[in-house]
Amino acid sequence: MKSLFIVRHAKSSWEYPELSDEERPLLEKGRKRTKKIVNFLIEHGTQLDLILSSHAARAYETARIIAYGLGYPDNKIEIRNKIYHADTDELLDQLFGIDDQFKSVMIVGHNPGFTRFANYFLNGEIDWLPTSGVVRIDFDTDKWHEIMDAAYSTGFIVFPGML
Repeated sequence: MKSLFIVRHAKSSWEYPELSDEERPLLEKGRKRTKKIVNFLIEHGTQLDLILSSHAARAYETARIIAYGLGYPDNKIEIRNKIYHADTDELLDQLFGIDDQFKSVMIVGHNPGFTRFANYFLNGEIDWLPTSGVVRIDFDTDKWHEIMDAAYSTGFIVFPGML
C-alpha cells in the first residue's frame, strides 16, 4: 500500500509587497494552524518516508513545521520547483518517479492545483483545499507508477477549522 498526503501550504503574509510571490513568508496564524494539523497527524499515527515541497518559501516552511512535528529530518525534504504551478498531470509525474521503497509520501504545494489534484481522487469533491489542509489517499499498490490503475480510498480530509 502507498499513502499520499496532499498538503496546501499554511496561511502566508501579503505584508511585504516588495517580495515576489515565491518569497512570501508564513503568518504566525498559519504556523499555529499547521501545528494543529501536526497534532492531528500524530494522533493518527502518521509516519512519513518522504516529503516533497514546492520551492516557494511558504510551502517549504510548512513542510518544515510538519517534518519537525513528525520527527522527519528537514534536510531530507526534497524541493521540487515543478510543484509550484503544477496541474494534476504534473503532480502525478512527480509521484511516478518516486522510489517504491517509500510507502508514505507528503507533497506540499499550492492551489488551485492542489484542490484539483485532491478532487481527482475523492468521491465527493471539496470546494477548496484551505491553507494547512490535508487530504490522505491510500492506494492498493506497491508501485508509485501504478497508482492511476490501483484501487484507492480516502484516509482522511482535515482542515485546521475542523480541529
